[in-house]
Amino acid sequence: MIVSVVSMPEGIVTRTHVSEARERLAASRFLIVDIELPTETSPDEQPVAHQLGLEAEDLAWLGREGEAVRAEFLGESAGFVVPVVEAGQVIHVHAFVTERYLVTVHRGPLGPIGTLTARLPHERPADTVATLFLLLEEALETFRRAAVQALLEVEDLEDEMFQQRRPQQVYRLARLRRRAALLHHSLLPYLEATDETLTRRMMSGSFPEERQRLARSYQRSARSVLTDIASLQDASRRAFVSYSSLVSGEQNGVINRLAIVSTIFLPLSFLTGFFGMNFTYMTDELESTSVFWLLAVGLQAIVLFIALYVLHRTRLWRKLRDDSSDDL
Repeated sequence: MIVSVVSMPEGIVTRTHVSEARERLAASRFLIVDIELPTETSPDEQPVAHQLGLEAEDLAWLGREGEAVRAEFLGESAGFVVPVVEAGQVIHVHAFVTERYLVTVHRGPLGPIGTLTARLPHERPADTVATLFLLLEEALETFRRAAVQALLEVEDLEDEMFQQRRPQQVYRLARLRRRAALLHHSLLPYLEATDETLTRRMMSGSFPEERQRLARSYQRSARSVLTDIASLQDASRRAFVSYSSLVSGEQNGVINRLAIVSTIFLPLSFLTGFFGMNFTYMTDELESTSVFWLLAVGLQAIVLFIALYVLHRTRLWRKLRDDSSDDL
């Protein structure tokens, strides 16, 4: 367990032991405590709330692995389980805030927490609730960055498909589409819970105007991030449609070439079958070598010449040539 304590409003970060953090929580008026738990749960791991001396609160969920998203007010305090995108995976940050302190708990190192800590000396939030909204905004920003990056990958992949189509592109598109679904399914339930909680809180007269402003700004940012994720989903679907259209176009070109070749050889096949029939006239009258060459070869050459002439005079030959050059 790694415990970091941020003294506010100075924003000074110190690493300490959980027992010292417990003492400072009881005495400080404005404190931020970040706890990094091991990635793997230990069988004898004590609840974080117990170690910090917060037994009086209903905080059994704080730091517990596998917790669902949460956004609720608990009287004079509030509890959040916030999804964050880290290295392509969705990790949940547990946050508990009162008027005096903000406690965040997560498993393994987390970049957004470090970014938030670095911002504090410059942002200088007025209180713990303002700091909480900075954390929530930073969590939204991780979803925004992931959505924009994936959207750019989809656009680049679509351009690459029009230059040269390859089967590997389908697999890459499927992964991007799955990433879009992961972002949407991870963020939407949390935003619904947060929006309901904040709206209900803003309707009460005890919610200060400054905090209402922060809540409205956060809700606008949340809707913007959802729009970015929806754009990613639309772009991935459009890329699949483009790939299918390219495949259909290539198949149509192949079918067109086969139809042209079949048209050329259809009269030749008819002549071959006709003169190959075992009738008396065929066997008795067509015995000379000159007649054989005239009918067997000459007629086929004439038919082939006529077919090629018709193709050349029409646009079918040009279309066949253009399709072949496009494939190259």
